[in-house]
Amino acid sequence: MSMNRIQFQPGLSMPEFLKCYGTQAQCAAALEQARWPAGFRCPRCDGAVYSRVRGRPHALFQCQACRHQTSLIAGTVMQGT
Repeated sequence: MSMNRIQFQPGLSMPEFLKCYGTQAQCAAALEQARWPAGFRCPRCDGAVYSRVRGRPHALFQCQACRHQTSLIAGTVMQGT
């Protein structure tokens, strides 16, 4: 079997990777920063004021303007997992 070039990229060792993304909370924070670099924006009305709905497997964000709910993984390849 040939080597997968993506798996063996130079630049980020396994300890460095685990330091950045070792917990689910760290992964969620990194995904939130990547998805909304300037802070949350509602996909429906572009509102910036939101509240977090707790008690779900993935944090839900609810827009205060239109009450639309979205999650970090909604609309991504991770949706439905």
